[in-house]
Amino acid sequence: MSDSLHHECGVALVRLLKPLEYYKTKYGSARYGLHKLYQLMEKMINRGQDGAGISTIKLDAIPGMTYIDRLRSIEHKATQDIFGQINEIFLKAQTTNPEAYKSAQWQKDNIPFCGELMLGHLRYGTFGKNSVHSCHPFRRQNNWMSRNLVIAGNFNLTNVDELFAHLVELGQHPREKADTITVMEKIGHFLDKENDRLFKKFKETNSDNAAISKLIQENLDLPSILIESSKRWDGGYVMCGMVGHGDAFVLRDPNGIRPAFYYKDDEVIVVASERPVIQTVFNVSLEDVQEVKPGHAVIIKKDGSFSEVQIIEPLERKACSFERIYFSRGNDADIYKERNLLGRNLTEKVLQSINNDLTNTVFSYIPNTAEVAFGGLVEGIDEYINTWKAEEILKLKDKMDHARLGEILKTHPRIHKVVLKDAKQRTFITADETRDSLMNLVYDITYGTVKKDVDSLVVLDDSIVRGTTLKKSILRILDRLHPKKIIVVSSAPQIRYPDCYGIDMAILSKFIAFEAAVTLLRENDKGLFLNELYERAKLEVLKPKEEQVNLVKEIYKSFTPEEVSKKIAELLRPKDLKAELEIIYQSLEGLNDACPHNLGDWYFSGNYPTPGGNKVSNKAFINYIEGKNVRAY
Repeated sequence: MSDSLHHECGVALVRLLKPLEYYKTKYGSARYGLHKLYQLMEKMINRGQDGAGISTIKLDAIPGMTYIDRLRSIEHKATQDIFGQINEIFLKAQTTNPEAYKSAQWQKDNIPFCGELMLGHLRYGTFGKNSVHSCHPFRRQNNWMSRNLVIAGNFNLTNVDELFAHLVELGQHPREKADTITVMEKIGHFLDKENDRLFKKFKETNSDNAAISKLIQENLDLPSILIESSKRWDGGYVMCGMVGHGDAFVLRDPNGIRPAFYYKDDEVIVVASERPVIQTVFNVSLEDVQEVKPGHAVIIKKDGSFSEVQIIEPLERKACSFERIYFSRGNDADIYKERNLLGRNLTEKVLQSINNDLTNTVFSYIPNTAEVAFGGLVEGIDEYINTWKAEEILKLKDKMDHARLGEILKTHPRIHKVVLKDAKQRTFITADETRDSLMNLVYDITYGTVKKDVDSLVVLDDSIVRGTTLKKSILRILDRLHPKKIIVVSSAPQIRYPDCYGIDMAILSKFIAFEAAVTLLRENDKGLFLNELYERAKLEVLKPKEEQVNLVKEIYKSFTPEEVSKKIAELLRPKDLKAELEIIYQSLEGLNDACPHNLGDWYFSGNYPTPGGNKVSNKAFINYIEGKNVRAY
């Protein structure tokens, strides 16, 4: 992606099902679980560069022993920083007590983070400051094991204010409004109620509080806690939690907006945000990894028993299509096919743009996430060429002309790696007047690939959000090759509406498609319509979110996608660009055809999966008119 767009958060949970000595004997280390957690998090580093955190729980800890450990970091390469610090702790213990260290049980009793249950989180912050205190996991502490709670998640909720108010109604006094704190306190409230219920139940027949504590741990009803806690949640989420005595859960939203997968065998249970990560780290097949069902929770009890329980009635599946286009790793079997088809589905539009002139066209892509879609586009071009070759050969019939036959057979798409990304470049120059010149150095080109003033240059990107990098850097650099025409192709449709389920796209003014539509309205003497829509939006947001409609849709109604694309090209065209410029976007139909099981396309269609989405869109428009550069939830 040429635009700077941050990724989702990532979560990973590992539960060892055997004693630590088992892993030390079989795999050579009592830290087997920590090693796997580190590998899972490193494989998902694309999902969060702001910070990271882990928490571990030692099962069956004796009184007086610290059984919950947590470490968070916002250092560069935060996961390496965290696990580096943990490694130092183990090395120090080994150096100090070499003989005792040989015992896995001694390690568990004496070394922090040596436990059987562990939770990791990679943070991209969409709310709150980027401080270590904003990093997950979060902790709710208590002297009763079964009241301790650790929470981490990949989520955004659209109604944090409403949930905060509900906590106040319940009699709580939350220390802050951060969404993770709000969620943790909500779950914690019902965790406390469940503990109280069980204490009262067992107290009637048992006066030994220590025994009652064990009975509570064994009988804690996690599904009922989650059912009560999640009743008012509106958003996309994968919520992970650990209870102090060793129960754990992973809850997915009812629309399946945010991804979650699990694998289990007789040694381990693991949950992670991405399927191929589990496959690689545990060397298991595609069929061995299951998707957590929407509205369901993976429940892992302290005794190691596993279940997948419905918590919320599943709604229409609206799994995030941006995960398929860009965010998730491209080596997932299904995502690879979908991205390939996204490219294929653009073949006809591209051929029309170049008037089927393959002789004078060069094809390339913006590195690196567009590469798979580019492969699909090339395959589509190849199919067209093969059909054309067959027709041309048949025209020769009995008058076979070997020279003409040779010309036909050697026709093929001209594919070059025209655009290069120089990973060594860093934005060490921060003064406004020098930023643009530095941006021009982030990308480079391969000289000699384009015939000057003759060739069209087709360049595929996976999506175009703001278009800033295109305008300030890529288009100018491509123009140095002197193509006759530059055609930028987006494998995603026009991004028109704000996201509120986890991605940093909540301000309308940052969408070039929105800017283009507003410009068209004003150029067509419809500027007053925006003022009228603003007044309607102010009334709309006063309604309950369940009754609101997305008024921003009306901004686009007067124009075809092609008209908006043409205006986008005008807005992104640098003044000194010599080549003709065209921008082609994927259609909504092409997107849904490529990703038929992941129809969460609200970024492009404005069809939000939860009522809170419409509320956020309306609020974002109000912010735009009022000049407020803040997110709308």
